[in-house]
Amino acid sequence: MRLGTGLVLGCAGLCAASAARAQADAEPPVQTIEVVAPAPLGGSGVDRARVPAATNVLRRDDLVRSGVPSVLRALDEQVGSVAIDDVSGNRFAPNLLYRGFEASALVGNPQGLAVYVNGARFNQPFGDTVNWDLIPDIAIERTELVGSNPMFGLNALGGAVSVRLRDGFSYQGAELELSGGSFGRRQVSGQYGVRAGNVAAYVAATGIEEDGWRERSPSRLRQIYGTIGWRGDGAELNLDVSGAQNHLTGNGPAPVELLAASRRSVFTLPDTTRNSYGTIRLRGSYEATDQLSLQGHLYYSNFSQRTANGDAADIESGRNGLLQLEDVGPLQLRGGGGVRDFLGPGRTYGLFNRTGTDTNGFGAALQGTHRSEPFGRPNRLTIGAAYDGGRSVFSASSTLATILQSREVTSGGPVIDFPGGPLSPVRVDAANDHYGLYALDVLDLTDRLSLTGSLRLNVSAIRLRDRNGGGASGDSTFVRPNPALGATYQLLPGLSAYAGYAEANRAPTPAELSCANEAAPCTLSNFFVSDPPLKQVVARTWEAGLRGRTPEFEGGWLAGGTVEWHAGLFHTRSSDDILFAASQVRGRGFFQNVGETQRQGVEAGLKLRAGRLLAYADYAYVDATFQSPLLLNSPDNPLADANGQIGVTKGNRLPGVPAHTVKFGLSYQATSAWRVGLTGIAASGRVLRGDESNLNPRTSGYVVLGVNTAYQVTENIELFGQVQNATDRRYETFGTFSPTASVPIAPAPGAANPRSLTPAPPIAGYGGVRVRF
Repeated sequence: MRLGTGLVLGCAGLCAASAARAQADAEPPVQTIEVVAPAPLGGSGVDRARVPAATNVLRRDDLVRSGVPSVLRALDEQVGSVAIDDVSGNRFAPNLLYRGFEASALVGNPQGLAVYVNGARFNQPFGDTVNWDLIPDIAIERTELVGSNPMFGLNALGGAVSVRLRDGFSYQGAELELSGGSFGRRQVSGQYGVRAGNVAAYVAATGIEEDGWRERSPSRLRQIYGTIGWRGDGAELNLDVSGAQNHLTGNGPAPVELLAASRRSVFTLPDTTRNSYGTIRLRGSYEATDQLSLQGHLYYSNFSQRTANGDAADIESGRNGLLQLEDVGPLQLRGGGGVRDFLGPGRTYGLFNRTGTDTNGFGAALQGTHRSEPFGRPNRLTIGAAYDGGRSVFSASSTLATILQSREVTSGGPVIDFPGGPLSPVRVDAANDHYGLYALDVLDLTDRLSLTGSLRLNVSAIRLRDRNGGGASGDSTFVRPNPALGATYQLLPGLSAYAGYAEANRAPTPAELSCANEAAPCTLSNFFVSDPPLKQVVARTWEAGLRGRTPEFEGGWLAGGTVEWHAGLFHTRSSDDILFAASQVRGRGFFQNVGETQRQGVEAGLKLRAGRLLAYADYAYVDATFQSPLLLNSPDNPLADANGQIGVTKGNRLPGVPAHTVKFGLSYQATSAWRVGLTGIAASGRVLRGDESNLNPRTSGYVVLGVNTAYQVTENIELFGQVQNATDRRYETFGTFSPTASVPIAPAPGAANPRSLTPAPPIAGYGGVRVRF
């Protein structure tokens, strides 16, 4: 029996046997009313049972159950309609999908989720991207994931993620955490919180280094967060500061024939990203009267990103010894002219791409919440205004390179410049200003029936200036009112029904507006050169469901325990959706509106809490499809037509979204000091990027198991460990097509299959110690 399989079976047997011996006199859980934030600023929360939409709440214990705290891992393991898409091949920079909508660090991906940290918008201004590596997991107190909600502004097409970080009022003490394990992983984290009367302070820091499980895939993260706060009679004020310096290597998908030779292999390299980030937030609240409360914040952030990556290119020797870019013409250096035998005969040519993004983000928001009883019934009215701005400078260039036998792309060649074409240096200044006015009202018509109505007006002004004299200059304005209406009804004690409708919009980002011309495409590593108009995306969502909680069980080993459960349906129709479409020039693409898309499905789950046992299961079916016919370029797709194009018809599935996912797990306190746990994720296959016509095989489905344990050595010292992918399952979460035949692949001579997949990590073990002072 393999080590991973033995661990899983042993843990499962131990947990089952221990559960049977659970003490019947264990203290029952205390039932409390849980509230969720109706808008990013929070304020007086709304009873979760009265929210007319599905909600998911992860508390601190949920984040640390499998080892070191991780919000992405917790969402992936515990929320059925969440999927992780490892397009980059780096665990610190994945795509988060919820109901088929993405929050991604890659500009080429459509951003359909709004993300907030401590009430401030976290989507980066230039491309609405979400850089998960900048959020300090150790400092997270609570995370809420909700469905489409216009109160969260732009990008809340599929939903919103709200992350709340700790402060000195919620945490006092000190903690040091040391951990490490497979693939050279080393991590040290610490946090300290103190309160003295009305003043409290908190600081947390994390350092992570990892060699990576694939060849030449190291990553390094440095994160710090601190806050100081004051609380008085009905008032609170907090000043937060966050910073990060991260170096990530993402080696992405590789041809299947290369993976067959070694799953550690990478296709072309380098592919590196350096992120530098700093932000400061001032936030506060004030209880003006027993009925009126005010919340507000100010924030400023600076984000700097540098990328470098090597790509294959359709460059070959042309007439008279000139190098020629296929279907474009002889290569031109900056300043004009051709390239004659620059790299010598018998070489494989490529491109070395560099990009730089420097962004200053800033914003402010103010809202008021008024509680009253018109007609003798409780009512909560929230009115607010928000502003989010950004000023960005983006630059990019490609240099002529050669691809070595190791598949490394050399740097240092001449800059390629086709004026007005697909390979010209870029420098774009972008300014975006987003304004929002919103109102939300929750009225309890009876003790059982609650109505919720809201409206948000979004106004977005985006200005582009091409500093290289190209065609990317222009101004665009987008205006959209987004309504929402819903109701909840308590059918029985512990059983309620909900139904709701919501609209949300997403204005095209500066990145998309500056790369929307098929005649002047850009690279997946973020070139932007042209500015035809794009329409804003509008999503219309219906959802309905049931949720409940059983009475406490009487007698037996479940005595005092309860089961929480939910089941619901959702349907979202998006008009004028935006897609990053491939160009006929290999490695280039452009953003375009693709008509209508649809995401609909079923969500169901239950969670058992009984004494020392916690067990859960979640299932989601997500049907994500195109609803408008399209003709797309996909030059590396083996089933494309003679022109390298594929036809998309209504009903074709969107790439990257698994139709079926199942999450399950349990945690059992075997003794007062020892806890053991099991997690599992099962998912169906995904359509490959570039196969929007659904003609090629999908990635394979998979079932992945993990085990974890923790032992409280003393009151202040805890040991913990986990095994990920405990059965060493070989699987992939992303697929696309690559120019396999254009790159020398020594481990797989003659390789020609363009199908490329991002392999998931093999079995891995991690352990550590947590010391509390």
